[in-house]
Amino acid sequence: MAGTRRHGAGRGRPTLEEVAARAGVGRGTVSRVINGSPRVSDRTRTAVEQAVAELGYVPNRVARALAANRADAVALVIPEPETRVFAEPYFSDIIRGVGAELADTDLQLLLTLIRTPKERQRLADYLSAHRVDGVLLVSVHADDPLPDLLERIEMPAVLSGRRSAHESVPYVDSDNTGGAQSAVEHLIGRGRETVATITGPLDMYVAQCRLEGYSAAVRAAGREVEAELVASADFTEEGGRRAMRQLLSQRPDLDGVFAASDVMAAGARQVLREHGRRVPDDVALVGFEDSAVARHMDPPLTSVRQATEEMGRAMVRVLLEEIDGHSDRTAKRPQMVLPTQLVRRESS
Repeated sequence: MAGTRRHGAGRGRPTLEEVAARAGVGRGTVSRVINGSPRVSDRTRTAVEQAVAELGYVPNRVARALAANRADAVALVIPEPETRVFAEPYFSDIIRGVGAELADTDLQLLLTLIRTPKERQRLADYLSAHRVDGVLLVSVHADDPLPDLLERIEMPAVLSGRRSAHESVPYVDSDNTGGAQSAVEHLIGRGRETVATITGPLDMYVAQCRLEGYSAAVRAAGREVEAELVASADFTEEGGRRAMRQLLSQRPDLDGVFAASDVMAAGARQVLREHGRRVPDDVALVGFEDSAVARHMDPPLTSVRQATEEMGRAMVRVLLEEIDGHSDRTAKRPQMVLPTQLVRRESS
């Protein structure tokens, strides 16, 4: 009985050497089995696994990570203030998807918000020391230096969205142009003659693509894209309010609005109500994302659905592939664009 008894609390934690002695192999062989190396025979693997079970051996994950030059952690970096991150469903959906996909791995998730240049520099120093195995970067602006830094230090990384049509870093994105075009085609198809748009910040490729989709639908209907019907905002509710006031001032005859996010559409809805404009009777309104905001608006908001939580999951899958094989920097980098779908509700 004593030969097969598990280690109790009084004997201390079993060691790698004890597992090796029990299995009749060397310490290095035990390490290879524990780390999943294929360079071990089935017979030896079975002997080691039996010894591990009999002794109750638990691998030291810290030691394993150090031996493999791994940190066993990934960073989710959002270069936005907490007022946006915790107020907008987009970010919570991304975080939920990332967390769900990482749940079955041994990796820790580090959530980092960047609000100041000092915080950006501190993060750059942290990442340069390779204290994480990879980075998920959300809400990327065109002038953000982080993606270039990540490439320079050869840190595996995946972006949510991209900085331009020629993005060099792996990314997961939505069909922003096609989604926006379907939204505006819907408004025009409903008989709206003067359709305006509220864009996101135009230093972000996502906002440029949604504006491009708006413009393509307007031109396809034989109309001109008028500057007075385009107002730039920042994906926030207050930005939606400001842009809506600007549009009503410039074109009080407008009868349709495509807002490039549900949150901005909510702000626009408030201003339309303040000005006595009924939705959808006087002004039809469409958003983008199909978040909880859209479903809870009065009236419920027609919106372009993007699979935000699935984007988070897909980012993790791509990142894990990058971490496992990131030494091959010459291979074509993963690029994924998820489809969108217009969800029709009472606002249009």
